[in-house]
Amino acid sequence: MRLQKFALTDAVFERSPGQDADIDTANLVDENHGGPITIGYGRYGPDQSLAQVMAVDDVMIVLQGRLTVSSGEVSVTAGPGEIVHMPKGEPISILSHGEGATTAYVTWPHWRPAEAVSGK
Repeated sequence: MRLQKFALTDAVFERSPGQDADIDTANLVDENHGGPITIGYGRYGPDQSLAQVMAVDDVMIVLQGRLTVSSGEVSVTAGPGEIVHMPKGEPISILSHGEGATTAYVTWPHWRPAEAVSGK
C-alpha cells in the first residue's frame, strides 16, 4: 500500500449488509486493497438503530450528529470529535439521534470477511 489521504467526498456509500435500517457504509481501504485494516465512513439516518455482536474490533469517530452506543449496563453518547471503541465479541446497540450521524471507522480485522464467517 502507498500513502493515501481520504475525504468524505471520496466515499461511495452502500446499505450496510444485513441491515434494514437507514445505515450506509463506505469502505475506502479494506481486504480488496491489501491493507490489514478496514477504514471507511458510516452514515446513519435519523432515529436509526443497529444491534449486533461485534465480529471485529471497531473504532468509530463521530464526525457529525450524535450516536448512543450501549452494551449491557454501559451506554455512551458521542458527538463530533468523540471516539467509541467497540471490542470484538461485545454485544452492542447503536442508536442515532434526530439529526442522524456521520462517522469514520477503523476495524481490525476486516469487517466484511468477519461478518461472513460469523453469519451476521
